[in-house]
Amino acid sequence: MRSLTFKWIVTLLLTSLVGVVLVGAFAYRATATEYDRLRVEQSQAVFVREVTAYYEEHGSWAGLEEWLAAQHPTNYGGDYGGNTGAPNSGGGGGGYRSDPPQLFALVDANGVCVVGHGPFNNGQQVPAQDLSDGVPIVVDGEKVGTALLAQPPPQLDPREQRYLDSTNKALLVGAIGASALALLIGVLLSRTFLRPLSELTRAITAMQQGDLNQQVQVRTKDELGALAQTFNQMSAQIHRANQLRKQMTADIAHDLRTPLMVISGYLEALRDGTLQPTQARFDAMNKEAVLLNRLIEDLRTLSLADAGELKLIYQSIPPRELLEQVRQSFEPLANDQRLELSVAVEDNLPALTIDRERMAQVLGNLVTNALRYTPVGGTITLRASSHPQGVQLAVSDTGSGIAEEHIANIFERFYRTESSRYQGDGDTESGLGLAIAKSIVEAHHGTIGVESKLGVGSTFRIILPRADK
Repeated sequence: MRSLTFKWIVTLLLTSLVGVVLVGAFAYRATATEYDRLRVEQSQAVFVREVTAYYEEHGSWAGLEEWLAAQHPTNYGGDYGGNTGAPNSGGGGGGYRSDPPQLFALVDANGVCVVGHGPFNNGQQVPAQDLSDGVPIVVDGEKVGTALLAQPPPQLDPREQRYLDSTNKALLVGAIGASALALLIGVLLSRTFLRPLSELTRAITAMQQGDLNQQVQVRTKDELGALAQTFNQMSAQIHRANQLRKQMTADIAHDLRTPLMVISGYLEALRDGTLQPTQARFDAMNKEAVLLNRLIEDLRTLSLADAGELKLIYQSIPPRELLEQVRQSFEPLANDQRLELSVAVEDNLPALTIDRERMAQVLGNLVTNALRYTPVGGTITLRASSHPQGVQLAVSDTGSGIAEEHIANIFERFYRTESSRYQGDGDTESGLGLAIAKSIVEAHHGTIGVESKLGVGSTFRIILPRADK
């Protein structure tokens, strides 16, 4: 995390420095440009005002150059024969100029230069395209001349240079201050922004070392907060999955060990002559072997479903035909327990495109549970009805129901409520029936759920999509 903190601080520092340098460069450039423009505008205003006043007084431009030389001796020399009035950029000794610098030439209304300066000479006919960039001199509503910028502003005098130097120093001080502030802010913000990442790193390290039940504090509602919340959910799910895995391993060992112990006990007693071989004893061993084989087959089915390799042989079958098949298979058991097993199917339901044997296995598991928990005189109903997403199959009973705290986990593997591990007749519930049912239904792209109320009964609902979906 030190490396990330260092990178964070350096990033803020470099960003602030680059920003300050760019702003400083643009600010300096803009200041110098605007200052030169201000000097030109000031000189232009003075020049236009003076030549306008001269024309208003004399009615022509005759003698203007001599008059300007007398008014501004530091800007005009004494030779007016051609390009006169070369600027005095330093004032001789480099002192501050009292007069604005001479930057302009003057052209009369006919385009002839009457005050030469820079590239414009006295008597020169100035092209119209150059006149378009000039400032018109208007007297009594009539354009009598044009002032043309003849050269850029001269070098700055000491006071002007000191002004720009002060601006540069201020920008430099601002850059240093901004860098120091960015460094301070980077240190402070790194603790705030990177603290959740540090906590996540510690939690992930703890999970790597085997402690899967990790939770970090959600401090914000931004992306870091969402990351922390997602991590908490993931950690809780992994912890629960690990707990279920341990419980499943223990349950598998228990369910495998019980029939093996029975079979091993019988075989050892028969081998030693302690027990005599009888049909009843062979039947007992065969029953345990059947239970063992069923458990192994159930585990294999779940393993194939998890790997996405569960083979489904699709065929079209009417819902009534499927439910009648299941009813006929379990009707003898229902009669033995004095339970009513019936079928109710809506008219005009579309045919189901399913694996007939697998879906019969799902319904068989649900009916087996209903037979186990429905008391004498109760009813079990197999239903089929239309649903917005396809066809709904349901198995309802009037049994003991499921407690609300168990409903959320009822489809988990080897999940058993306390009272359901062993039944009075000696049958053992594997705890895989509903998990297998869920896997098969989901392999058909369907959903399965349960509604139950203690003392009233339960209804398991399967929704299968239409064949055209």
